[in-house]
Amino acid sequence: MNNHAIHYIIRFLLGEDISEEIVAAIGYTNNSKHYDRYSIVIIPSGFFTNHIYGTASSLPELPLQEIEGTPLLFGSPLVEQIGDTLVIHADIIASTYFLITRYEEIIQRNVRDEHGRFPGKNSLPYRAGFLHRPIVDEYRILLRKWLRQYGLRIPEIPKEIQHIYLTHDLDSPTLYRTWKGVIRSIRDKRGIIQSIQGKCGPVENDPYYTFPWIFEQNNLLREQTGKDICRAILFVRSGGKCKQDKPHYSLRNTDISQLIQSALSNDMTIGLHSSYQAGIAPTLIKKEKTWLEKNVERSIRFNRHHFLASREPEDMTHLEAAGITDDFTMGYADVAGFRLGTSYPVHWINPVTRRLSSILLHPLTIMDCTLEEKKYMGLNYEEALAYSLNLIEQVKNTGGELTLLWHNTSAQENADSYLCKLYSHLLNELAKK
Repeated sequence: MNNHAIHYIIRFLLGEDISEEIVAAIGYTNNSKHYDRYSIVIIPSGFFTNHIYGTASSLPELPLQEIEGTPLLFGSPLVEQIGDTLVIHADIIASTYFLITRYEEIIQRNVRDEHGRFPGKNSLPYRAGFLHRPIVDEYRILLRKWLRQYGLRIPEIPKEIQHIYLTHDLDSPTLYRTWKGVIRSIRDKRGIIQSIQGKCGPVENDPYYTFPWIFEQNNLLREQTGKDICRAILFVRSGGKCKQDKPHYSLRNTDISQLIQSALSNDMTIGLHSSYQAGIAPTLIKKEKTWLEKNVERSIRFNRHHFLASREPEDMTHLEAAGITDDFTMGYADVAGFRLGTSYPVHWINPVTRRLSSILLHPLTIMDCTLEEKKYMGLNYEEALAYSLNLIEQVKNTGGELTLLWHNTSAQENADSYLCKLYSHLLNELAKK
């Protein structure tokens, strides 16, 4: 295993506030002759052994063991004192690596949904019943506890959300603003005059154009939490020819350029919403990013894949090549939770080459349409609220960051959806934390 990646995982588990001296006091070895070099030794489980790594036999077996109530993918819960060294038989290094790299997806290449995505309900975290818990963050808390048990002065992790990302994907900016929209409007029995007005009148009258309300909601929270904690991002699509990329809006369209300027004036960051087509052919990402940068006249560093269709883990290399520094795709479409096992941003490690990359993955905690009654999880309002508040509480308890994804089409006030009300409720709760 790449020592650089191992060192990164230990550093990631400890947290940025821990000194490099303490990082060096933690060993990852099963050589008992080396135990006295370290304060704490974590025993490797064999996961990284050449004849095991990359094979089906490397996948954890259910039911999982637990260590102090936290699911353990590899190793055993045994903790013992050997001489002056605390020896941990729980392989939290391999367990963390498995989750943050999407390792199981390269072992199960044949498990994909109709959009080429690895389904959340097929994932180990879902099947083992811990997708709603950031167990990698729980390993962080355990490791700090063991260091204190050894006698080192290690602070407790503050129970507070470090950063909040309010993100919005620009999939369908408007409903009635094209000639096809006029036909749709007439079919919706809005009348010819109203339908023409819908195309030619103020864009704010379009039912999908809920951005003024979104800006207002986001700004209220940002004023209460501080802009250094809460950040808003609009992900804009700049390409894609697949049917899933419809409607194909132009960045030079008056409504779109007006929206982008409004977003910027509301201190939002513009990110790339790489297309469905680019998810299939990732070499297109760079072209789409360049076109977006040309039109918004800003450097683009953030990305989220349309349909959350980051199909294969190693496709991340194309984001790197395009100059993307931060990706916000890492959530399952079919079930909300902690896809990477963590609520902290984490550098991607390529599970094929085991190379540590520069790109930072921001876990997606909750996407609006994942919760809905008529879509993936099938939750009613009260169930969706309780589920979302529990995820938010998990992030708070482990000191991580929270990313919400709400589409403008979900911010409509109508009887068919509770998502507008839910977004407002969640932001009000976040203002209290």
